Amino acid sequence: MTDLGGGEQAPVRRSRLAEYAEMAGPAQHGDSPPASATQTAPGASVHRAHAGQDEGAQPPGLPEDGRAEPDARRIRFTEALATFRDTAVLVPVHDQGWLTVDFGGVRWILAFSDEPALARYALARGQGGEEWTYETVLGARLLDAAVPRAGVPCGVALDAADGGEQAVLFPPVAGIVPDAYAVNKGYVGGEAMTGRTEEE
Repeated sequence: MTDLGGGEQAPVRRSRLAEYAEMAGPAQHGDSPPASATQTAPGASVHRAHAGQDEGAQPPGLPEDGRAEPDARRIRFTEALATFRDTAVLVPVHDQGWLTVDFGGVRWILAFSDEPALARYALARGQGGEEWTYETVLGARLLDAAVPRAGVPCGVALDAADGGEQAVLFPPVAGIVPDAYAVNKGYVGGEAMTGRTEEE
């Protein structure tokens, strides 16, 4: 994504992390993502699986300055975040740790809503015939406990094989992960991106 400056200035390249932060920023009109909480989730369980208005009309009650759609997206994201935090998801186990992917300067923990979503990912990787070991983990535990342990900017990717309409990214920004580990609060990370990752 590129922002154009005024006049004859050259385009200004924005980082992926800036886009993540903007996407996950608090909604207008007083809505904001839930604050991070201390992890109290129980331990994970291990399982195995095989893989009609007039065109141009402005809806009543919405601002007329072009912010209606971004506000609606932020509200939907806030709702998705609250649901994710309270939901147990499936996290594949890989090399004695959780399966992750490094992409866009962020380490993403891969999580799945259910076994069919995990199976779709396995099929997309050409590994549909293999047995996948996974743990059931509360979403809040991933964001509040697993992200800080990563040592690098880290978020969670939910249902990564399901495309832009279904997959959800929970990036490492304030309001999603603890502020001390949010990239828009100055966190950079304390170690190189090595270890239990799957290269894309």
